[in-house]
Amino acid sequence: MTRTRWRGLALHAVLILALLVFMFPFVWTIIMASNTTADIYRFPPKFTFGGHFGDNVRHVLDNVAFFQSMGNTAIVAVSTTALVLFFDSLAAFTFAKFRFPGRNALFVILLATMLLPAQLAAVPQFQTMAILGWVGSLKALIIPGAANAFGIFWMRQYFQNSIHDELVEAATLDGCGFFGTYWHVAVPSARPALAFLGIFTFVGSWNDYMWPLIVLTNPDHVTLQVALSTLNRAHGVDYSMVMTGALLAMIPLVIVFAVFARQFIKGATEGAVRG
Repeated sequence: MTRTRWRGLALHAVLILALLVFMFPFVWTIIMASNTTADIYRFPPKFTFGGHFGDNVRHVLDNVAFFQSMGNTAIVAVSTTALVLFFDSLAAFTFAKFRFPGRNALFVILLATMLLPAQLAAVPQFQTMAILGWVGSLKALIIPGAANAFGIFWMRQYFQNSIHDELVEAATLDGCGFFGTYWHVAVPSARPALAFLGIFTFVGSWNDYMWPLIVLTNPDHVTLQVALSTLNRAHGVDYSMVMTGALLAMIPLVIVFAVFARQFIKGATEGAVRG
């Protein structure tokens, strides 16, 4: 057997092992969600699927306003994603293709904000929401998340390498203004990058826990992650119910990724090559 074939077999073996390692938490979640808490505590642990998934789902729905909180989360995630795609791509296009005084300094400051932990902004951000009267409202989640430094950086790098200056100049000569050039030239060429940023933003918004826990004081407006956290009781945790709730919360993310997977992978690989 040739050396190249041995390398191919070794690479496939490593990839299969990595796949098993990354799939194990997901499979283990399904196993825990389909068994009882007593089965989870049993030693040796049970590695087979049980028949209690339906009962666990009913327990979750009885203890948590699941669909209401999922609706709140969907509103926040979809709105935040749409705003991020628009504002980040618009700002990135400006940084990438237009020269103005202080452009580089502003971009450096923007990148510097990526070094700051999100927890550092929690108190001033809450005070701002209180002044605006948005505490307890979904607006307190959507508006602060309408743009972010990572998205601007990601889209700027993409625009800088995918759109030639001559194309922008040609659009200007044809009578396109700034927004016309952005909409008809920049956006169509950046669909893979936008798909990547959209999924990245949607998943982050869907899974966000700390900020919603702080700012959502109205029980009718809590998001899914905050609602599921109430399943952790002070005197004991029903892990089968918790894992069932976590599994149900993952289903929309799996659907979104399955629908946009091709564009997501294309955007990630093109960004890696261009970077």
